[in-house]
Amino acid sequence: MSQVTLTATPSFRLDGRRALVTGGGRGIGLAAASALAEAGAHVTLAARTAQEIEDAAAAIRARGQQADALPLDVTDIDATRAALAAREPFQILVNNAGMNRPAMLPDVKVEDFDAIFSLNVRAAFFMAQTVATRLTAAKLPGSIINISSQMGHVGAARRTVYCASKHAMEGFTKAMAIELAPHNIRVNSLGPTFLETPMTKPFFENKAFRDEVLGKIKLGRLGQLEELTGAIVFLASDASSLMTGSALVLDGGWTAE
Repeated sequence: MSQVTLTATPSFRLDGRRALVTGGGRGIGLAAASALAEAGAHVTLAARTAQEIEDAAAAIRARGQQADALPLDVTDIDATRAALAAREPFQILVNNAGMNRPAMLPDVKVEDFDAIFSLNVRAAFFMAQTVATRLTAAKLPGSIINISSQMGHVGAARRTVYCASKHAMEGFTKAMAIELAPHNIRVNSLGPTFLETPMTKPFFENKAFRDEVLGKIKLGRLGQLEELTGAIVFLASDASSLMTGSALVLDGGWTAE
């Protein structure tokens, strides 16, 4: 009887790894922090809203997992660098803090453009740079997960600035992946479609907008936060060890045509 060698399945566990999640108090950030903690990581939740992230970290600890809070305005690059320098390096970054102010092209204000780019591009770029620099100095491997959007791959009315910011993120994801690959630091993006959350609920009460969105999502429904968590753990773990410079799009088929 011939001997058959079966391929081993890599682990999705994150035991012993430190993870940083920006915008960690709610929505995608909180879902990511919860999932990473459940997979064994020690999670630090960062956001400006101190009470929100303290409560979120406490809820994770109450479940028997490891979490702490880091009150931080990620648009303050000097403060971000100082805060991270005071802590051990993070082997996982979920670069999630972001914003949007939808407007038709003629109505886009300079201050809105600057605010979106300040958070979605400038802050995200320098957060990834800071985490990666600490890892390379410590000679540690890592996984940087930039939370992008399906709008980093397509265009849409009322989202010229947001699309521009997420296309920029897709670009620096690829370039960072090339530079950091020799250090075994992987950089990928995650691009969700519209999600059903307490924050987005008021927008979807507008029937015309809801119908417009659902007409683009081929699965015919909005995404749920829990549908992102498996992908986040995958990108953070050794299960995605050959993946860098890639975009993982969870869009219900929006970008398929």
